[in-house]
Amino acid sequence: MKFFSAIDRYIFRLVLMPMLAVFVIAAMLLMLDKMLKLFDFVASMGGPVNIVFRMLANMLPEYASLAIPLGLLLGTLLAFRKLATSSELDVMRAVGLSYTRLLRVPYLIALTLAALNFAIVGYLQPLSRYYYEQLNYQLASGALGASIKVGEFTTLADRMALRIEESRDGGRQLMGIFARVADGKGQVLSISAREGRFLGLKENVDTIILRLNDGQIVQDEPGQAPRVLSFSQHDLPIDLPAVDEFRKRGGKEREYFLPELLRIGWNNQAPQELRNSSQASFNYRMVEVVMMLMMPLLAVSLAVPPKRSTSSLGVVVAIVMVVAYHKVNEYGQSVAVLGRVNPALALWGPFALFSLLIAWMYWKTAYVPGGQPIGALERFAANIGKWLRRFFRRHPGARKLAGIADAT
Repeated sequence: MKFFSAIDRYIFRLVLMPMLAVFVIAAMLLMLDKMLKLFDFVASMGGPVNIVFRMLANMLPEYASLAIPLGLLLGTLLAFRKLATSSELDVMRAVGLSYTRLLRVPYLIALTLAALNFAIVGYLQPLSRYYYEQLNYQLASGALGASIKVGEFTTLADRMALRIEESRDGGRQLMGIFARVADGKGQVLSISAREGRFLGLKENVDTIILRLNDGQIVQDEPGQAPRVLSFSQHDLPIDLPAVDEFRKRGGKEREYFLPELLRIGWNNQAPQELRNSSQASFNYRMVEVVMMLMMPLLAVSLAVPPKRSTSSLGVVVAIVMVVAYHKVNEYGQSVAVLGRVNPALALWGPFALFSLLIAWMYWKTAYVPGGQPIGALERFAANIGKWLRRFFRRHPGARKLAGIADAT
């Protein structure tokens, strides 16, 4: 007997496509929300636009660790819901295939994704978080370069004010330039030019040259009459600000690998605050990975609607349960970092309760004839639906008003 039968391959195809779709959609939604905030931040700091995509790339492992469990859950749920609503699940059960047997492929997928998620939260996510913080520091310090906004004064090196009227050729050609340069002796140069461009120096990376064409220089020194000079070409050196080297990885517990968290969290010589944060981060990452092994059971428990029903309430309940559990874990990590609750209790306690709830729901579905874990919610939703249909039949005006509201 083959380990993978035709039914296993069929279930694999049913699970794979919605799982990948949910994973991509969830990751894209999380990235779009972050992208808007990053664009605002980068624009306010005057940084280059491409830094947004580099920062988003470093945030992708964090979003993947959230999207992978959700994709596994909804992929399995939608696959078994399709089997249930098309009566294929009844046929499989009638020929002797139990729910446990049908979960062979979803559990193989869950184990693979759990191993992948373990590598992400244990090693890839801390590294990418460090690179994200490094880009953030470089952007704030000006190490990535600052954009000069057209029509506004920009301060460079604390001694120069520069204003550009127009920018052409992707910023390589500048038109209508005005610069005011002051030195420590009180001398002030007011420079205007028709056009110019920035040039780099190979021998000195800390200085750039602003090459100006067709302009004038007004030199004003204390106690002397201003002097006016005209030029066809003038090179104005600009000193770039010195930027300190970014710190080493490990400034925050989110940047530590799992072995490093273990070594710090259970080191009695380490400060108590550092131990609390390291233990909380370690337990949080581990509990998020281990919970993935319960996702197939939860999916099957919520996938099978009542007989002669196509209710999709289970999909909504599944999303609410997973998101709520994730928020509970975040809260547990926060209080554990503060030292108010033991990290193991704050994170593995909710895990135990949630696992018991899922186990009861699966037992109700798999071993109780006609068992419905969310039967009360299904009946409540059905009653609400019937009440709304009767209300709109008796009040046609309300139905028309509802249609207008939906249209607006």
